[in-house]
Amino acid sequence: MFAAGDTPTGRHVLIDGKIPPAVYRDNPSCNPIALITQHTNFLSDLSVREFLRVHAGIRCPDPSQVERLVHESVEFANQLTGEPIIMDNTMTELSGGQTRAMLIADATIICNTPIVLLDEVENAGIHRTRALELLRKHRKIFIFVTHDPRIALLSDYRLVLEGGCITKVLTITDEEKLCAVTVTRWDDMYTALREKIRLGRTLNLSDVEGLA
Repeated sequence: MFAAGDTPTGRHVLIDGKIPPAVYRDNPSCNPIALITQHTNFLSDLSVREFLRVHAGIRCPDPSQVERLVHESVEFANQLTGEPIIMDNTMTELSGGQTRAMLIADATIICNTPIVLLDEVENAGIHRTRALELLRKHRKIFIFVTHDPRIALLSDYRLVLEGGCITKVLTITDEEKLCAVTVTRWDDMYTALREKIRLGRTLNLSDVEGLA
């Protein structure tokens, strides 16, 4: 939020050791940080297509690129959610997982900000590992607030917060990378179970072998 001595802690956020320009705070379209919270409600009854068109029209200086950005955003989002997003659906019809998937895609492709803050991606019902794989390709700084060990172990760094401040900055170790392989395998099995149940299929003992 580019705190400038106006928060309860009185701290200042600097970029490269300097006070960021006022336009970052005053003009949302110039803010280099996209924030996606875990609580998002839409009041607009625009269709997904129109919603993205409006946003792309504001962000993109070249009108001829708007439709491309809209289609790329929906295609990106549909790789993250189990139920595909239909362009003619209204924003208020989207499920929680669809909403988060679309906002992640919007922030990555249309906003195209260098930094994205994403709060608890594990609670969105989206494919977490696929999300991380896709996001890495865009070479941005993604900061996740997470309680999920898989996401934490697949990240390059972990920031530990206590009492409203950062108390540790940890770099993932080689041993943790080995732990991540096992955690990922467990999580993939759990995800497969959830998908089978979602599709109305029955489970058998072989589906849960290795989870115990």
